[in-house]
Amino acid sequence: MTLNKIIIITAPSGSGKTTIVKQLLQRSPKLAFSISACTRMPRPGEVDGKDYYFLTETAFRNKIEEDAFIEWEMVYTGKYYGTLKTEVNRIWDNEQAPLVDIDVIGALNIKKQYGEKSISIFIKAPSVEELRNRLEARGTESPQTLQERLDKAAYELSFAEQFDTIIVNDNLDRAIEETLQVIDAFIRQ
Repeated sequence: MTLNKIIIITAPSGSGKTTIVKQLLQRSPKLAFSISACTRMPRPGEVDGKDYYFLTETAFRNKIEEDAFIEWEMVYTGKYYGTLKTEVNRIWDNEQAPLVDIDVIGALNIKKQYGEKSISIFIKAPSVEELRNRLEARGTESPQTLQERLDKAAYELSFAEQFDTIIVNDNLDRAIEETLQVIDAFIRQ
């Protein structure tokens, strides 16, 4: 039933997407996390093959040449991210729906390719000010990277209306429940 369906979730950095995705995966056995490939260094606690496939820039570019991605892009200067065809097929082979946690442009690219076989969900913070507060509370951003993320968030928010569903994360439990309901209805179609 879930075969060949893709769940696409995107959000500006700091919107709560990762927290929501983790809850969705715990609550729905129909979903499996689609592990993205990237060229950035692992953050503390991240595991290769679980959180991301950490590749060198050369290895990533080789995969581009091999047409190994359903989508890829340079998200930040020198930082490539992409969704491997083998990863999506691995999940479909398990009769589950891949849950792709991805940036806005990548999400739109997958939606364009898979159309009705995919659902695109945009998670957003209630305001840009709340987004700033969440990013500052992380304690992981320099003033420069904080401003980069906020500028990127403003850009990404301009695409929100192109997504199938927008979930405002002003209450985490409610946002998780709303997202789960949208996904369950899509998978049952």
